[in-house]
Amino acid sequence: MAYKLCNELTDIFEDGISKNVATRKINDWKKKVEDSSLKCFNKFISTLDKYINKITNYFINRQTSGFAEGLNNKIKVIKRRCYGILNVKHLFQRIYLNLEGHSLYR
Repeated sequence: MAYKLCNELTDIFEDGISKNVATRKINDWKKKVEDSSLKCFNKFISTLDKYINKITNYFINRQTSGFAEGLNNKIKVIKRRCYGILNVKHLFQRIYLNLEGHSLYR
């Protein structure tokens, strides 16, 4: 049942619908979860209630911050791997090579 409900929520985000329709569908989905008496979604639903307006803003332009989040994560990993490099120039060279190096040497 939980698997089915997860897929139903994913389907809402994959539909090409407006913010208002998405809000209504998400509220309908929450009602289904409450009727199912599953407890595994409780924390998620409380977070969803808290940020519903920001979450449904996704349906306006269908853009996420995924690229920026991924880039920030890559840079953090590189910084951890380069611990001890004292020359900032070398750190930036390392970041550049990790992000663009594979396309330079194909």
